[in-house]
Amino acid sequence: MISEQVLVSSMFGCFFLFLLMGLPVAWALSAAGFLFAIIGFLLVEYFNSDIWFTWQGTIGSLDARIYGLVANELLVALPMFIFMGIMLDRSGVAEKLMHSLTGLFSTLKGGYAVSVVIVGILLAASTGIVGASVVLLGMLSIGPMLSQNYNKGLAVGTASAVGVLGVIIPPSIMLVLLADRLGTPEASVGRLFMAAVVPGLLLAFGYILYIVTSAYLRPSFAPSQDTVRNFSIRYLIGFLRAALPALALIFGVLGSIVSGIATTTEASAIGAAGALVLAGLNKQLNIMVVSAALHQTSRTIAFIFGIFLGATVFASVLRGVGGDDVIRNLIIDLPFGATGVVICILLLTFVLGFFLDWIEITLIVLPLVAPTVFSLGVDPVWFAVLFALCLQTSFLTPPVGPALFYIKGVCPTAIKTRDIYTGVFPFIIIQLLVLFAVFVLDDLATWLPDIIHN
Repeated sequence: MISEQVLVSSMFGCFFLFLLMGLPVAWALSAAGFLFAIIGFLLVEYFNSDIWFTWQGTIGSLDARIYGLVANELLVALPMFIFMGIMLDRSGVAEKLMHSLTGLFSTLKGGYAVSVVIVGILLAASTGIVGASVVLLGMLSIGPMLSQNYNKGLAVGTASAVGVLGVIIPPSIMLVLLADRLGTPEASVGRLFMAAVVPGLLLAFGYILYIVTSAYLRPSFAPSQDTVRNFSIRYLIGFLRAALPALALIFGVLGSIVSGIATTTEASAIGAAGALVLAGLNKQLNIMVVSAALHQTSRTIAFIFGIFLGATVFASVLRGVGGDDVIRNLIIDLPFGATGVVICILLLTFVLGFFLDWIEITLIVLPLVAPTVFSLGVDPVWFAVLFALCLQTSFLTPPVGPALFYIKGVCPTAIKTRDIYTGVFPFIIIQLLVLFAVFVLDDLATWLPDIIHN
């Protein structure tokens, strides 16, 4: 008789087969779920299989599960944060910041690339959408850096790596989804936001250190601007005028969550309203801009919730055919302690990141492994930050890192695929070093939330 292990393995295999056939992820998840619901029903009703499966307990409970999903108040924050990021993208904040920073760092070798990192930090903190950040930074920076004789790999690698900071730097929509899927008060949105601050800033510092060191060791690698301008207080004032409104909005959103003044959902509404105000101050607020932002937000959130619904069907049937027990036993039977189990999960996450978007990985993998990992005594906040850092690294890793495809779409024809791969390699090393540092020194992830929330 077919065992639960065979059913669970076949179900995952069927899902990947549907993906290879070209089905969208949401449809592939739903199709695999319904197909194995029928198989489970037939095995129990007509072949007297001893697997635990009931049609009513899986497909019959989907209406309640889906209602609970769309009624989840925390998930209301997703469209608000997405709208906030899109409006800030369209408000001209990034262009103003880039212009003021390039003047500020004009005498520094590699100054333009350093400006890209700083702008990327602010974009990451305000958008949290990787594709949008990578594309915007690529459009703003690659052409000017090439015109200043920057190394092609450095130019494209900087834009790509900095663009994916939105995965880890709060208020990241990934962290919101992680908190929802982990389902434990110990890993609330506020705690995850604070836990990600230090690793995110370490990444940015590592990028800047690499750029400046490379520029001084190899002057032709990242030269200073052709027309060097002496430092002027005018550039500093210009930067502050461009950065302070965005910083005020970011700190307002994060501060209201951390201090307990507002829930995550309420803070996301504050962020969306503040983004509208900033667009108005920059004279970019009109019907066309708002309409385009709403349209893009609707498309993005429909994509996310489509995967949510597909993952709900898949997870419900997977549990019905014994998936929870199979995965739990598989993890527990690994010949390692809790540390080894975490390493195995991170490696699996890294590999899956080549083929699946972070949303699918978060919705499918995390709910399956998290309860067992926590039962081994692993800190939920530490594990969540490691999970996010691992996903971020997979975004950049050739040959199928999503950020590489985003950046390729906006690169000049002079940039070849080889330039992209060689350019991102040093930044991948930096990401892996930060991942290792957080793995070894868990205080890098847990210190700040413990200080603030205790």
